[in-house]
Amino acid sequence: MGNAQSPPADPRFVSATRSFTQKEVEDLESLFVSLANQSQIHGHYISCSVFQQYFGIKGPLGERLFDLVSQQRQDGKLTFKDLVIAKSTYEKGSNDEIEEFIYQLVDVTGDGIVGRSDLESVTVSILESVFSEEYSETGSSLHREVVDVFLNAATFSKDVHRAAEKFMSFEEFKTWCALVLSARKFLGSLLVPPDAGRAGSQVPQLVHGENIDSNLLVLRKEYAWHIGGALSQQELEEWKLLYHSAISGLSFSTFLGSILFGERPTVMMVKDKEGYIYGGYASQPWERHGDFYGDMKTFLFQLYPKASIFKPTGANSNVQWCASNFSSETIPNGIGFGGRANHFGLFLSASLDVGHTFSCTTFGSPCLSKTNRIIPEVIECWGVVQNGVQQGKKHDAVKGTVLERFKEDRHMLNMVGLANSSE
Repeated sequence: MGNAQSPPADPRFVSATRSFTQKEVEDLESLFVSLANQSQIHGHYISCSVFQQYFGIKGPLGERLFDLVSQQRQDGKLTFKDLVIAKSTYEKGSNDEIEEFIYQLVDVTGDGIVGRSDLESVTVSILESVFSEEYSETGSSLHREVVDVFLNAATFSKDVHRAAEKFMSFEEFKTWCALVLSARKFLGSLLVPPDAGRAGSQVPQLVHGENIDSNLLVLRKEYAWHIGGALSQQELEEWKLLYHSAISGLSFSTFLGSILFGERPTVMMVKDKEGYIYGGYASQPWERHGDFYGDMKTFLFQLYPKASIFKPTGANSNVQWCASNFSSETIPNGIGFGGRANHFGLFLSASLDVGHTFSCTTFGSPCLSKTNRIIPEVIECWGVVQNGVQQGKKHDAVKGTVLERFKEDRHMLNMVGLANSSE
């Protein structure tokens, strides 16, 4: 019993190291040594300030992240074991383990409950990190409005003894993460250096004609960031304005001619008379059909007064709809997403001055506006420019009449005796 023995190995650390390759462990050790030397704590620990500076996360969120990674010891010192254990859970764990870690992270006050003020603080930190220049001046009403649209997607129904407000349960937090995917991506990649291309930080460049007043545009950078949470990095390089109702007019033929964008995806959005903003991402080109088509990459979204994304549930494949020149009531002329004919998740009639939105199982989405019947005030469509994807021959595609451009649909119309019907 008198023999000196080395202290037993920390089982959490031993288990955590098994999550990494030998090269990854060596890289982590090199990173730790570098940051510890900068911390001036005898080279044995990483300080909170150096940690925040390296990972580019400051303020309450940065402090809370350091607190969690350093095992909540409150001693201001982060060890190599701490770093390995945290990264193992945060980056190599199961989805539930990662989201549990993030849920604790969002509790910036560390009181064991997540309230609206916690989520607000985290949302502000995310937006400041992603839009550093624009959000350098805090407190503006415009910034307040943007923060609120993300908070409005959250549910707080958990009662806490003697608390005046309700709080967010873990299940409610997971639901919020599924609705605000960019925030979830960002919060899930905080231990990646910003210069390595942190997930959830990409914002597409919005390109439009010089003669277009940017104040007319519905799509703002924060909205594009939100929509981009459901897209790949290749789809977040550049978005090009293809159609704007105030500039191009309310002609369905003009609208369809404008949004023919080769084989590339498009983002369509509506601002209606109620002030609500919403739309859909179409992964497939807009082509006239007499039925639904498309694939499961298509989704619906809300932007105002709350921001949410609704991806396909798999309940059905009724994702995209584009019909023109049909005179049958069972084939409504217009453009739509989800649901069923005459009861879409989102639909704009061929007149472009009226439409509707219903809850639908295709995307698990609610009515996107204040009422089912919508009256568009502004309609925009943006083309997603993808690197390495060649644009189709747009100019050839828009030649001739509507029916000449879509011979397959003309054949269908002839079969049912409707080929000469007017739009």
